[in-house]
Amino acid sequence: RSKVQLDTITFGAAISACEKGGECQKALQLFGAMTPSTVKLDTAAYNAAISACEKAGELKQALRLFTSMAQSKVEPNPITFSAVISACEQGGDWEEAVQIFSMMAERGVQLDTIAFNATISACEKGGRWEKALQLFSGLSQSQVELDIITFCAAISACEKS
Repeated sequence: RSKVQLDTITFGAAISACEKGGECQKALQLFGAMTPSTVKLDTAAYNAAISACEKAGELKQALRLFTSMAQSKVEPNPITFSAVISACEQGGDWEEAVQIFSMMAERGVQLDTIAFNATISACEKGGRWEKALQLFSGLSQSQVELDIITFCAAISACEKS
């Protein structure tokens, strides 16, 4: 009889499976079982748990997880920031999305298309078309690649002006 080794990779895979299956509470239970005495918390586990919250519309829980990363001395990466910004977009909090996007830039984390798109979309959904277009303008001057979602979000913001 073989035993499965409970490690960071095993937990991360299980949390990701829950996230993909729409089982946010189960993902959070697994994440909660990852105590420093049993398994080391890492960025991938946080990313999976934050993504589960985002997909379930649990903005406050996603923000709590994001904040707890610093306490656990786990560094967020572009995937983390994009997941939190997407949770803000889904939760209708454009101001928080912009604040986290700004934090991403301030910390020197590489900006990516997903974070830009989610932030522009959050502004558009919040009726802040001026901010959405300001971000779009900044994107066109950066090294980040524009995609169809970027243009659709900007056009949608213009429609609401």
